[in-house]
Amino acid sequence: MRESVNDSLVQALVDNRYLVRARVARGGMSTVYLATDTRLDRDVALKVLYPHLAADPGFLDRFEREAKSAARLSHPHVVGVLDQGIDENGLAYLVMEYVPGRTLRDLLRERGTLTPRQALAMLDAVIEGLAAAHSAGLIHRDVKPENVLLSEDGRIKIADFGLSRAVTTSTNTGTLVGTVAYLAPELVTGGGADERSDVYSAGIMLYELLTGRQPFTGDVPIQVAFQHVHGTVPPPSAACPGLAEDLDELVQWCTRQDPEDRPVDGSALLGELRHIRTSLTDEQLDFRCSPGGPADPAAAAGATAPDGATDVIDGAGGTEVIGDRAGTEVLGALPGGATEVLARTGRDHATAVYPGARPPASPPAAAPPPSNADGGYGDDDGDTWDDDAEEHRTPRQARRDLLAMQKQRERDARRPEVSLRAHPRRRGALLGLLIALLVAAAVFAGWFFGSGPGALVVIPDVANATEQEAGDRLSGEGLSFSTDRIHDEVVPAGLAVGTDPAGSQEIRRFQTVTLLVSRGPELFAVPNLIQRTVEEASAELEEANLAVGTVTEEYSENVPAGQILAQDPAADAELRRDTQVALTVSKGPAPVEVPAVAGLGEAEAVAALEEAGLTARVSPDRVHSATVPDGAVVTQSPASGTLERGGTVVLTLSMGPRMVEVPSFVGRQAGDARRELEALGFRVEVNEVLGGFFGTVRAQDPVGKSVPEGSVITLTVV
Repeated sequence: MRESVNDSLVQALVDNRYLVRARVARGGMSTVYLATDTRLDRDVALKVLYPHLAADPGFLDRFEREAKSAARLSHPHVVGVLDQGIDENGLAYLVMEYVPGRTLRDLLRERGTLTPRQALAMLDAVIEGLAAAHSAGLIHRDVKPENVLLSEDGRIKIADFGLSRAVTTSTNTGTLVGTVAYLAPELVTGGGADERSDVYSAGIMLYELLTGRQPFTGDVPIQVAFQHVHGTVPPPSAACPGLAEDLDELVQWCTRQDPEDRPVDGSALLGELRHIRTSLTDEQLDFRCSPGGPADPAAAAGATAPDGATDVIDGAGGTEVIGDRAGTEVLGALPGGATEVLARTGRDHATAVYPGARPPASPPAAAPPPSNADGGYGDDDGDTWDDDAEEHRTPRQARRDLLAMQKQRERDARRPEVSLRAHPRRRGALLGLLIALLVAAAVFAGWFFGSGPGALVVIPDVANATEQEAGDRLSGEGLSFSTDRIHDEVVPAGLAVGTDPAGSQEIRRFQTVTLLVSRGPELFAVPNLIQRTVEEASAELEEANLAVGTVTEEYSENVPAGQILAQDPAADAELRRDTQVALTVSKGPAPVEVPAVAGLGEAEAVAALEEAGLTARVSPDRVHSATVPDGAVVTQSPASGTLERGGTVVLTLSMGPRMVEVPSFVGRQAGDARRELEALGFRVEVNEVLGGFFGTVRAQDPVGKSVPEGSVITLTVV
């Protein structure tokens, strides 16, 4: 909801980044604007604090810390905090996610009440967001319909984390920021807020969603706060007969007076809420409380809106009161329904402001439901609890009236309803009767604690006795006992393990002893561990209260490597606690020795490899060989060693020797001829004539034709 007002910030650029487009709402401590983030080109909600807060360094430090904590919280059901800072003009601001839509308060104003199905769905999202915040160490402190946003696309988000605490800490310690209708009792009495305070507020909100009214109302806010502290939230079905009993129990569990009796945090509440959603019938979930239904008995002293909407405590305007040691500062009027400021009742606070608590002369007129003045971006703004009837009374007078009322209440509590003063003539009789009663009580006590049921007796040691013998021993000492059968690793079944309390201890005869009889050792079934990994088997054995024993490894053709192929004892055998189970782990198939097939024909080599359990692959590229005939295996890879069964051996086949043309060396020196012929791959034989005196080749055979590489060339040398 945008306000059509003149504001100097509208169309201004805050911190050189946020262009203010319109004012959304104005509260006691901040003004909320719709702005555009010019850097990222997106709409944001810009909350600008008032100058008197921005001028407080201590408040700004706390405000920055709380903003950083809230910014770390990212959840689909929580309005995100995007930025925080102070611009060059001294404006302290907080940037939040902008959620176009309306608030849960708007929905309540439109419908009056929600069905349990709708109410639980709304609360589910709110509690899920609170649970995430609680897990991150954040507490909301102001849970109410005004702070629950319903976006146009159906999303549900809870707004305004962090600022309530910063404001509360910055004000006088006797001042509490919150909305009186939803305040937990410990906050009213000066206790600290924790996760259970949010749970209380959520319970009050669920009551209102189901019945259309708040459980506590009054002429002035202090009356409502008093009911939170001293009253009990009634079940919703008291105001709306027909609601399921589970809903009554849920509301009353959340709104217990003692925080210790409530769910510990949002996560605990979320689990119970979702259980109830699944356990209620469709008829119970779709039941709707009639807006004209029976009046809430807890609200008899308060005003109820005629259309069944939320009861209204405040008037149309309010004044924020911030206590400090210097006095009380009063700010401008605010819209109704905003967060109130309540002075606590502690004695150590410098300033304490209490609205008047005088009972009204006549029932107040019904007030309209509170408006969504802040657009759902937080009622941290603080409303006072003064109304029109109290507007002429000073805080000092209000404080004096309240103290007088409290003193009168204390005097009434000390005044007995019936006088205990007896007639003088009866005093002697009464005194004699009293002495006789005391003597009788002393005699009875002497018998009771001396030889009666209260006398001390030593518990006999019955360990390893039969059940019958142990019972006789206990009965012989005048002790009554019950029998409990337990597992024991040492004592055989049917024999006594001992007693509780243990033997040799002294107890009174009227106290009951538990005789513990052995059922023998507790046995645990061995799980089936075949084809599990060792890690999986260890986890299963631990879960079964057993342990991993010796682990060995074996080759297996069927079980993959790393998986268990055998166990001892076998599955379903029953063993004592922590007994070890031996495991045999597969190493996979056994390796195969690679046979040497070089020089064999292709078919013969392939057959030899397949017989060994390997796979042969013939290379398409053949090579010449002077020693291996055409079609036979020249090389294999690998040539030796081992492979896994089914491994591949690559075979390279021979093309036979190369054909090389033999040049003529006739007339040349024999040494040169030999070197060149050997370089061509030939073998050389030399026949010397007359001792080969000249060393010249006279003839050669063959010459001038192609012959196979490696052939013998004969040289005749003279």
